[in-house]
Amino acid sequence: MDKEQFWQIIESAKTEAHGDQQRQEQALIDHLAQLEPEQIIEFECILREYLLEADHFDIIAAQKIIDGYVSDDPYLYFRCWLVGQGKTVFMNALQNPDTLAAVLDAPYQDFEELLYVATFAFEKRTGKTDEDETFPRNVALARGLSYDFGSETKGEDWTENQLPKMLPKLWKKFGAA
Repeated sequence: MDKEQFWQIIESAKTEAHGDQQRQEQALIDHLAQLEPEQIIEFECILREYLLEADHFDIIAAQKIIDGYVSDDPYLYFRCWLVGQGKTVFMNALQNPDTLAAVLDAPYQDFEELLYVATFAFEKRTGKTDEDETFPRNVALARGLSYDFGSETKGEDWTENQLPKMLPKLWKKFGAA
């Protein structure tokens, strides 16, 4: 699996779901479960690469404005949501997080379930239920793709008083409240 196939799977599931995250999750699992186990593992690895790529102070700033706070788990789930929106939204947000103002209607965007779709698909495809070193999550960790430990947030840190000028569209929509 390459990154284009990854995005095709994400976007296909998003389209099928019509805005329902549970349906998007199920569509991802169903699609992935039809693939070879190695491809499911690659999906997990690519997902983790993107979660690490999105670990940036500008993305933290966007979440801070949108949700009013940032902490470890919600920040990870926000990045999952960002990936789940598809390639265009994701890439635009990495370039300029203020673009999220145009795609967000409400705060508290998360898609924690995205972290588990490869595992569920792998179980469904292989019939294995006891997680071992062959499972996508463990293969990814063995490759050094951990979004929990050793990940270094990129970019420049900010202070709260910088946020209105830093991301003015998001600030106008969510921060001024």
